[in-house]
Amino acid sequence: MPVLSLFPTLGLTLGYLMMTAFCHPPVSACKLTQRMALCDAQQLVSVPGDLPENIEDLSLNNNHIKALENGCLSRYRQLRSLSCANNDLETVGSNVFRDLLHLESLNLAENMLRYGDGQTGQFLRFLSSLKVLDLSSNSITEDMASELLQNLTSLERLSLSRNLLSRLDDSIFSDLHQLKELNLERNQLYEIDGAFDNLNNLQRLNLAFNLLPCLVQFEMTQLLVLNASHNNIEWFITNQDLKETFQLETLDLSDNKLLFFPFLPASSHLRNLLLSQNKISFYHHLANMSRTNWTNSIVFYNLQGNVSNVTAELWDETLHGDMSSLELLDLSGNLIANFPRGFLLQMPHLYQLKLRTNCMESLNVSSGELPATLHELDVSNNRVTTLHAGQRAVSDLNNLTHLNLSLNDIQRLPPKLFSSLPRLSTADLSYNTIGVCDQNEDTNASYTDCLVWGKIGSLRQLHLAGCNIVDLSPSAFEGSPLVHLELSNNVGLHLKPNSLAGLAGTLQHLGLGNTGLLNFDFSPFHHLRYLNISKNSISQLPESLMELDLKLLDLSGNNLTTIPSEQASRLAQTLESVFVNGNRFNCCHLNWYRTFEKLVNIVDLAEVRCFDQTHKTQNVVHFDSHKCGANNEESIWWYILLLSSMIVIFLSITGLIFLTLKPRVLPNAIKKKCWKATSY
Repeated sequence: MPVLSLFPTLGLTLGYLMMTAFCHPPVSACKLTQRMALCDAQQLVSVPGDLPENIEDLSLNNNHIKALENGCLSRYRQLRSLSCANNDLETVGSNVFRDLLHLESLNLAENMLRYGDGQTGQFLRFLSSLKVLDLSSNSITEDMASELLQNLTSLERLSLSRNLLSRLDDSIFSDLHQLKELNLERNQLYEIDGAFDNLNNLQRLNLAFNLLPCLVQFEMTQLLVLNASHNNIEWFITNQDLKETFQLETLDLSDNKLLFFPFLPASSHLRNLLLSQNKISFYHHLANMSRTNWTNSIVFYNLQGNVSNVTAELWDETLHGDMSSLELLDLSGNLIANFPRGFLLQMPHLYQLKLRTNCMESLNVSSGELPATLHELDVSNNRVTTLHAGQRAVSDLNNLTHLNLSLNDIQRLPPKLFSSLPRLSTADLSYNTIGVCDQNEDTNASYTDCLVWGKIGSLRQLHLAGCNIVDLSPSAFEGSPLVHLELSNNVGLHLKPNSLAGLAGTLQHLGLGNTGLLNFDFSPFHHLRYLNISKNSISQLPESLMELDLKLLDLSGNNLTTIPSEQASRLAQTLESVFVNGNRFNCCHLNWYRTFEKLVNIVDLAEVRCFDQTHKTQNVVHFDSHKCGANNEESIWWYILLLSSMIVIFLSITGLIFLTLKPRVLPNAIKKKCWKATSY
């Protein structure tokens, strides 16, 4: 009887142990480092229950925890950081964080938090010390967000990206008085009226990839960074009546639908203005136009009636605002044909100007239209035919280091334009019809169809691809310590042995693709590391390449049928990457491939083809070498074996014929050899 009385107790104990094991599975795979527990990707279905009580950082990312039940975290009262991202988390107990009074960082991103079941909406209310909260990718709506964010008065960083927010009002963030960073990118926002009015400490705001139609009456003076790229914004207008200086340093309005240059604050610290991929143009030439039904102003009416209407003069270029601190201006991908007079001079600290892919037909630096502080200028892919530059004006650009004029239609320009820029290190005139002048030629003309590139001591990179260059004089680049020279796509370029004289001691990157190159002596260029000789008619590799320590070699699009084993082995000693697609390789001569395969990265390997014995194309990776012998030497031995067999057969047949014609020879020979008298 006493023994039987133990069974209920034993059953309860066993049941408790089973429940404990089910709720808190073994955590032997968790990595413990000081007071940090890393339990990521361990197939967990609940929070481990046997970790040290004093841990401060717990990471449970990439598991299968679908619920955080009340009490599952009460053991870890010292937690300061908890991450439970990507767990298919659906429900969070309303009191699950009751005991985590020290929690400062909480990451619940990439889950499936539900709303409306009475368990989720208030679970953050105990986190009075929380500073960082990530709720991105949870299908959160504005109603759910409004309830979740109540009383988080210590929060400094909040991410609600990749959710279902569409309209924000002034109540949703009303309690977040300490918020400094707010990420709302990739929602469905189309209205944000007054949503940030109470965020007086907000410094970084990300509104990218939404549906905002405009930003009008912008007056967040404390903001440092605003990213509103990839929206539908047609207008950006700050409150021009504010006398307070805006702290804004970076404004990103790229990939929108702006028609006008933004109306910036009257006083600001703006350093980076990103306006690429819009429809911006300047309309100063329309200011004095008088036509019937022609308007010079536009009025924005506030639909809620809480703010006075906003009126802007369309052609008044003085409303651009304060640009005196600008260092980077990116206007790439717009409709700009020219600038209002003196516009760029309002930016005395401009460092980088990007005008790629616009509608500019001329570039004028002769009248001092560019700030002297400019280091990088990109006017590529425009319609520029003429570049106006006087000697005095060019000398003012003594800080310019990078100049990109590629993909224009420039045919004539001052011959010594670039030699007058004392700090120019990179120049790109690719795909213009511009030749290379001989330094000994008379270049006193105001405009010529060639440029002098010699004796520019600062020049390191020169791009002249697709310029229809035919001849290069021996002294063309002498005195310029070029490290990178790009001459590709100059079809018919006559490259003489001394065409690149003076560059042997510095040149590291040389582009000669699609130039009609057949052979060239590369041996003087001991520093060459990157060579492009693609799309030529090369049938044999120049032997001079074996004297170089190349890291990258582009041989694609030539007429190579093989690469001799000795050359392949030598190149593989230093090569890191090689391009070989588009040649006419022989499938039975692929020893070079087996050498490269072991030691070199064949970048385009998936596209490399060879021709088999039936002239059909094969992929070199999948070609069976036994179809033509494992290698060339094995094929020779097959021929030797075949010839030997034929000789043996011929001799055997000859012997048989001889014995057949003289049948007595064999018996007489045997008798003479074997039928001898014995001594006994």
